[in-house]
Amino acid sequence: MSWFSARELMTAVMLVGSVTIGAAGETGKIDRTIEQYTCKDIIREAGSDRDVAIAFLHGYLLGKSGSSKFNIETLEKQTDAFIERCLDNPQEKAQDAMLKVKG
Repeated sequence: MSWFSARELMTAVMLVGSVTIGAAGETGKIDRTIEQYTCKDIIREAGSDRDVAIAFLHGYLLGKSGSSKFNIETLEKQTDAFIERCLDNPQEKAQDAMLKVKG
């Protein structure tokens, strides 16, 4: 199952330096860090907001790796595994969960 299209992923990856993930119910402009987000924060996002948050995590970690190469099918499988992991471990840091499913 595909949680986001290739075009949405590419947009998120290209914007990795300027996108901010919004916490569920959060209002106002508060500086946040990636490390502050839990799986619960990401899973609570609705529809395309959740897709963008997950794509952002993929792009953020891709950028940290220093690579620009990725495989859409692999990212889709990792996304499915990330969602399942987060459903089972809502208090886990989202970044840690994504790193674990990426192996």
